[in-house]
Amino acid sequence: MRKLIIILTLITLSGCLGMPKGITPVNNFELERYLGTWYEVARLDHSFERGLSKVTATYSLREDGGVKVINRGYSEQEAAWKEAEGKAFFVDSPEQGYLKVSFFGPFYGSYVVFELDKNGYQYAFVSGPNNDYLWLLTRSPEVDPMLLDSFIAAAKQRGFDTDSLILVEH
Repeated sequence: MRKLIIILTLITLSGCLGMPKGITPVNNFELERYLGTWYEVARLDHSFERGLSKVTATYSLREDGGVKVINRGYSEQEAAWKEAEGKAFFVDSPEQGYLKVSFFGPFYGSYVVFELDKNGYQYAFVSGPNNDYLWLLTRSPEVDPMLLDSFIAAAKQRGFDTDSLILVEH
């Protein structure tokens, strides 16, 4: 029984990395420019964010060379702020927008920046390990409608269910 649990755990852990078909991480990624606070503008729904508005993600350096991740959002239903702290590390190279992130001990999932405003680092299109995870992050809670349209088109082209996108209230 113990061997079965270990095997299932390893399968689960290994299944959380990777990326959806058609997704390629950006190259020439500059972590120092990516650090700071980002506003979640659009996402696909998940239990860990369900019902949250005013969602932000703040990234800072950790002493071990990784990235500290603070995700924060407001629950109207509970009239309270929810916050989760995680850690992220590059999977292949610090110059590639492909990280693994963990909020729960040894369990990691993919964080893939597949489009990025490289001039000003003002927006990022991010996916997880499969087409169930998708985010549009910006440096401002307000977003140009043309950027949102571009995000939706890019996501749809890559097989994401854009009809299920949630536009986050700020």
